[in-house]
Amino acid sequence: MTPTITIGHNEKNNRGRYWMETKAGEAELVYSLGSDNKMIIDSTFVPIEARGGGVALALVKRAVEDAKTFGRKVDPVCPYVDRVFERHPEWMALRA
Repeated sequence: MTPTITIGHNEKNNRGRYWMETKAGEAELVYSLGSDNKMIIDSTFVPIEARGGGVALALVKRAVEDAKTFGRKVDPVCPYVDRVFERHPEWMALRA
């Protein structure tokens, strides 16, 4: 049985953060909102010991799902998120 992934989220003052606990510590995706409600994903971080297990991808997928739900475009400033967008052509309509 696959364990359930719990991702936290908060947003305040045009800044937001998704996070999840790993055995190695907290992983996160940080974004800001532009004047046109665009989600600008600034960075992702996963502790070294937790890398390669799909943690960052899970955070990005959650951010993209939420952007879609709230009618936002996504500007993937973070190099990792930019590469993930290139691998998911179905997300291109969301790209700012």
